[in-house]
Amino acid sequence: MYKSSLALAVALGVLAQQAGAAGFIEDSKVSISSRTMYFNNDDHEVRTNAQGRNGDQRETAQGFKLDYLSGFTQGTVGFGVDVQALWGIHLDGGRGRHPDNNNFFPSDSDGSAVSQWARIGGNAKARFSKTEVHYGSALAPNLPILVSNDGRLLPQTFEGGTVQSKEIDNVTLNAGQLTHAMGRASSNRTGLSVAGGYRDSNKFQFAGGDWKVTKDLTLQYYYSNLEDFYKQHFLGLTHVYQIANDQSFKTDLRWFKSSSDGKNGEAGYQFSNNGGYAKNAGEVDNKTWSAMFTYTLGGHAIMLGHQQVGDDGGFVWLNQGNVRKDGSTSPLEGNGGSSFYLFTDSMINQFARAGENTTFGQYSYDFARLGVPGLKASVAYLRGDDIKNARTSGTYSEWERDARIDYVLQEGTLKGLGVSLRHGTYRGGGESINDADQTRLIFNYTYNFM
Repeated sequence: MYKSSLALAVALGVLAQQAGAAGFIEDSKVSISSRTMYFNNDDHEVRTNAQGRNGDQRETAQGFKLDYLSGFTQGTVGFGVDVQALWGIHLDGGRGRHPDNNNFFPSDSDGSAVSQWARIGGNAKARFSKTEVHYGSALAPNLPILVSNDGRLLPQTFEGGTVQSKEIDNVTLNAGQLTHAMGRASSNRTGLSVAGGYRDSNKFQFAGGDWKVTKDLTLQYYYSNLEDFYKQHFLGLTHVYQIANDQSFKTDLRWFKSSSDGKNGEAGYQFSNNGGYAKNAGEVDNKTWSAMFTYTLGGHAIMLGHQQVGDDGGFVWLNQGNVRKDGSTSPLEGNGGSSFYLFTDSMINQFARAGENTTFGQYSYDFARLGVPGLKASVAYLRGDDIKNARTSGTYSEWERDARIDYVLQEGTLKGLGVSLRHGTYRGGGESINDADQTRLIFNYTYNFM
């Protein structure tokens, strides 16, 4: 199906001959994860089309994820393989409650949700000393310049190759090249793009690292390039000041600089951050900084921060939601949904438009301090002002309030079963997305066989 699948098959054949090698089998891990999710998005500006679909979405689905992670064969260079199988089953939500946007579950030909979907992928891997190489279609990066999204039923994955090295003490280096993405509600792969772009690129390159200067201070630098779309630099600093055994103050600073690359700005390669303003229409040109400070005392944690997005254009990140197949006008199924490394990547909105100044805060509590381990709760509020408007000379504002409660069973037959209830309220104006209230109820459970 994919070139990486062929490479994986070859790797499996080679490794099968060494299956008895110490480490490959002994260090293998097999797990199956179950996620049951109820998703309710109440769009306050309901838009009903000829098929009777609208933005008032209510759906329930069941997801399964099987992961096999081998160990490494013996020798100077050790080899291994990882395999991941995903299966989604639609449980409830008819035509009238499935908006045909494929963000939660793929759509059938009549616009209703399909009954089920699945995909399988894997990575071949090698290890030399403290350096590991992974190549395949089940990569899930979690880096400042790319964050794999797992905000719905099943996770987003990427195809390509990555290298991670820890040869230098207290330094972790990462590099790689990605060619395709597999959406969180799709059995297919797609090229890589940005919001608004309906053409794609098959080359996303990145390199950078984390330097743990002391046990409390970490510095980061990363560079990435999505060919024909953008180049991006990132600088980060994280410091934790331990005031007492159960009291600390954390500082987290982040800075991005993004610029245009190649065909960016041409038809199909234009960047449009949710229809927002750009100094040069369709081109990437942005500087964004953010600062977050968290004070922790016992089970309490209070976080306050501010983020400023440059007014030449919105913040940019990998987003395949508008990519078309063979130049058609219909998006590929389920390829939407993406994450990025800003504090404002919240439940409903992103707060990443040109000129936007966002002040945000969060309070959370860990009930283990009251004798209820596994129970946590939080409430957050974000307000963005000074957002540039593409059609007028004015600006507008938006805000979001999110609350969640999580509980994980600590003992018994279902030890590890997690329940999460989340609710978000979003209100905006101008060219913002529609006002919405969103609720998610999630049950997670992972069983480890090895």
